[in-house]
Amino acid sequence: GVKDGRWTVLQLVEALGFCLENTDPRTRGRGIQLLSQVLLQCYSLLQEKEVLHLVLFYESRLQDHHLVIPAVLQGLRALSMCEVLSPGLAVSVLKAIFQEVHVQSLLQLDRHTVYSIITNFMSTREEELKGLGANFTFGFIQVMDGEKDPRNLLVAFQIVRDLIAKDYALGPFVEELFEVTSCYFPVDFTPPPNDPHGIQREDLILSLRAVLASTPQFAEFLLPLLIEKLDSELQSAKLDSLQTLTACCAIYGQKELQEFLPSLWSSLRREVFQTASEKIETECLAALHALAACLSRSVLSSDSEDLLDSFLSSILQDCRHHLCEPDMKLVWPSAKLLQAAAGASLRTYHRISHSVLPLLLEQYTKHMQSSQRRTILEMLLGFLELQQKWGHVEEDESVLLSLQAPVCSVVFSALTDPSVQLQLVAIKALTVLGSLQGFLSSSDLELVVDHLIRLALHEEDSQSSEAAMEAAGSLAPTYPKVFSGRMVPRLEEELQSEREESHHNHHSLQQRCLQALAAVSTHTSIVRETVPVLLQHLQKVQKGTEARNTQDMVSVCQSLHRVALQCQQDAEGCWYFHQTVVPCLLAMAVQAAMQESTHRLPGKALLEEEVLAAMIPVISAATTHLSPELAAQSVNHVVPLFLDGEVSFLPQNSFPCSFQPFGDGECLEAQRRLVALLMAFVCSLPRNVAIPQQEWLLRELLALSCSCNCPFTATTAAKCFAGLVNKHPAGQQLDEILQLAMNRMEPSLAEGPRRTQALTLLLWVTKALVLRYHPLSSCLTDKLLGLLGDTELGPAAADGFSLLMAESPDVLHKGCHADVRIMFRQRFFTDNVPKLLQGFHGAGPDVKANYLKGLSHVLNHLPKPVLVTELPTLLSLLLEALSCSDRVVQLSTLSCLHPLLLEAPQVMSLHVDTLVTKFLNLTSSPTMAVRIAALRCAHALTSLPTTVLLPYKGRVIRALAKPLDDKKRLVRKEAVAARGEW
Repeated sequence: GVKDGRWTVLQLVEALGFCLENTDPRTRGRGIQLLSQVLLQCYSLLQEKEVLHLVLFYESRLQDHHLVIPAVLQGLRALSMCEVLSPGLAVSVLKAIFQEVHVQSLLQLDRHTVYSIITNFMSTREEELKGLGANFTFGFIQVMDGEKDPRNLLVAFQIVRDLIAKDYALGPFVEELFEVTSCYFPVDFTPPPNDPHGIQREDLILSLRAVLASTPQFAEFLLPLLIEKLDSELQSAKLDSLQTLTACCAIYGQKELQEFLPSLWSSLRREVFQTASEKIETECLAALHALAACLSRSVLSSDSEDLLDSFLSSILQDCRHHLCEPDMKLVWPSAKLLQAAAGASLRTYHRISHSVLPLLLEQYTKHMQSSQRRTILEMLLGFLELQQKWGHVEEDESVLLSLQAPVCSVVFSALTDPSVQLQLVAIKALTVLGSLQGFLSSSDLELVVDHLIRLALHEEDSQSSEAAMEAAGSLAPTYPKVFSGRMVPRLEEELQSEREESHHNHHSLQQRCLQALAAVSTHTSIVRETVPVLLQHLQKVQKGTEARNTQDMVSVCQSLHRVALQCQQDAEGCWYFHQTVVPCLLAMAVQAAMQESTHRLPGKALLEEEVLAAMIPVISAATTHLSPELAAQSVNHVVPLFLDGEVSFLPQNSFPCSFQPFGDGECLEAQRRLVALLMAFVCSLPRNVAIPQQEWLLRELLALSCSCNCPFTATTAAKCFAGLVNKHPAGQQLDEILQLAMNRMEPSLAEGPRRTQALTLLLWVTKALVLRYHPLSSCLTDKLLGLLGDTELGPAAADGFSLLMAESPDVLHKGCHADVRIMFRQRFFTDNVPKLLQGFHGAGPDVKANYLKGLSHVLNHLPKPVLVTELPTLLSLLLEALSCSDRVVQLSTLSCLHPLLLEAPQVMSLHVDTLVTKFLNLTSSPTMAVRIAALRCAHALTSLPTTVLLPYKGRVIRALAKPLDDKKRLVRKEAVAARGEW
């Protein structure tokens, strides 16, 4: 009635008069409770005068019997949300609560109501409450004192934060406010099992920390407390104290810290020197960093003692001498402490590096052992990386510039050391020195390049060689002229040289030259130098007749692919690479295919599957990042090449006959293989680029995929068709093409010599449609499910489920702009797993394994959280799959079960008996991969509750003794790990 306006609240009060004035407190309580419940729903409809009368009524009731108080507080909570509350009433209500109610004797919900009233008034009546001065703070302290419930504490902590942040007067009650909150530090709370409120220990820790670190006024009370907890034995208390100290440093100044610095430093030093916990060490270093940063920030008045300087002096005094003992255990803790302080500000960096860097250089020359030198160089590297953080090297300030010669000398000598580990640290140091602008002179840079070439090409250890190439790649954009002028010509010379040495060595040197050319191509000006060298080498290899040609071509393509990836973010480099490399690769392939067609020469290396497969990612990476305008320019050349034989845009385009990859006739078999390169290009185009003659192209691809005898060509044609269908705008044209595809596939799938090609096409088209949620996808998936019962095609159809769910490397993935919906795997699972299960139960014994294999592929690619929720219904089937003799099914199922043992131990525990038996049986499988997977699962079983495992312990340990003697090292390694854990 009140909501509809038929009654006023005051009429309701009159109607309740009998209850409200009753002598029985229970009856009075029920009357007030009803009134409060109405107010909680109708507080926004009240008039100012009504609110005034109600407030006075409720205030007077705060002196009533304790049974009435909860209902009164609910009413006051409703009134605290009224916008028409007269000035002065908020203060009056709070005074009444502070005076009349002993809050901590109330139940949790009623205490929460009091906090809500205070929060409401603080957000709407701030100025009025501030008029109370420190009395408001004192009143709140009394309300909160002794609170134990985590739900209430979160609200209370927020109120304290607001008191401080909004500048309420704390008056003489700073220490009391600190005491009433700090008594919870460090938080010791474990949520009860199945806690519906979801409050975690971390929530309370962060909320309390925000209070303690909210004002410098708490410093004199908080810092002694933190030092005391740091000295305790409890690890969680130490962590909490360190994180709180770090938070406080953000708002403290010198004044707050001065008195406590010696004690804080002594505690931090002790923890880093003695702790076995990495977490505590990390937090100590963060706290030291924060302290040094805080002291650096404080404005130094001329007459005050420079606290930062004395603080750094004590750090240096306690740590510096340990650096002279590279075999001693305190060398690393000391270096970490010094680096933590040095990283706080430019000032701390100069002060510490001025003292430490000369010492480290001196120590390096003193010690001759590689292991000691490596330790010293790693420490030096730490300081160099800090200099990198501050950017440009200031001439007048920098210690580093004055030490340029000795630093370079140490790093260069380490680069020639026989120890690989020392070389690796030196290469890192070199990269850092190169990134410091103005540090290396031009003669130093030439020396750097020479060292990198030597390591990249001639260092026996592949780790050093790879690290040198990475370093060249990261320095090249800073010094493009030096690298293109000095490194590229040297690499080209090495690549072209015909050496006398053994064939194997020469070949591996060529491999490294190719890798180094790719690694250094990280700047457009260098790419313009390296790409022609790589293409020239590819042409040279193509003309050769050596047996290794295929592998050499693949190596060049891998290098080109790396360059393409490195160019992608730079529009100019990307377009240069595309218009240089793509026509060249197409021209070489067309040339090779023509020669094959006309002269019937033995198979050219360039047309082998391996080489074409290596060219695909090059063309794809060169195309995906093109702007739509440039991509359109390119597509107008490439598509006519394949459809019309239009070769005019290719370099060296005088070919012996016409190019007809979609033509009939056996002599064109070699040309048809090049559809793989067409696929790489058209399937990587941005979706908004129009493809000329697309319908014709789709029909040709469809025909080729169904009629070609060569599996490689048929598959690439099917993939290309699917890639285009996936991006094709919805509408009549797409429907017609799909209908055409269905008409071609259905008869071929039913019978005849081309069933495998038809299945391949079905799989790729299904994937293209599943990814974009096309309505026809369910019809195609049903066809695939039907084929699982086919004795001839069933196993291949089952493996097809892996193709549908997995990420495809060359087409139909987001990197090549395919239309991929975010949760297609979950949707596929929901739609099709029930059908798979139904098919499995109805299938004959000879094809049951196909359904299991299909299911295990689907589950294997499903996000783990989804799998865990579906586990109870599927587990019995997975266990049955382990008994299947097909090793693919066994492997898929084991890889499915492994994460589930770790993530869903409760459910898995129910089946422990079966799991133990199956896993132990499979550890003696004839297939190595199955033995390894079974041992990993046996290892993962140890994450189940100990009480579940104990009955099986003896049996498992005995059974795992056998694989310890397995003839394969990888199997023995897994057996050792699993048996040790048991």
